[in-house]
Amino acid sequence: MSQVKKAPQKIIAQNKKAWHDYFVDEKYEAGIALFGTEVKSVRGGAVNLKDSYCSLRNGELFIVGMRISPYEKGNIFNRDPMRDKKLLMHKKEIMKLGGLVTQKGYTLVPLSLYFSGKNVKAEIGLCRGKKLYDKRDSDAKREAAREIDRTMKDRSRYE
Repeated sequence: MSQVKKAPQKIIAQNKKAWHDYFVDEKYEAGIALFGTEVKSVRGGAVNLKDSYCSLRNGELFIVGMRISPYEKGNIFNRDPMRDKKLLMHKKEIMKLGGLVTQKGYTLVPLSLYFSGKNVKAEIGLCRGKKLYDKRDSDAKREAAREIDRTMKDRSRYE
């Protein structure tokens, strides 16, 4: 199991929309197969994870819909910004995730991209979709927590 155990060192991009649209049951760490100009573009932070998801094809896992903007100085070596990027995980993990996705109706969603040393890693979430009332409920809880924090801050300021 390569569940994420430690905090990422340098976060490049996060998919905040995934936390709004899904319940995240488990998190996994996976490497990404990138080309040189893509890595340079990622170092510059030119990545968008919004509306991206993971798909299983021929026993391999891919991120679909992740945009890595072309590197400015990459000229002919730049790749298609919207190409599917291959995820690097152990075969047993991929088969386990594939089984869960097909049988139980889970979805694999990239939650964040970060550097672990010199390698680019992706945090993949095994997610269940939220209904509209679930989204409203989580928004209400978050708003209540923010209001409590504001009140506590104001009280501590006057004491």
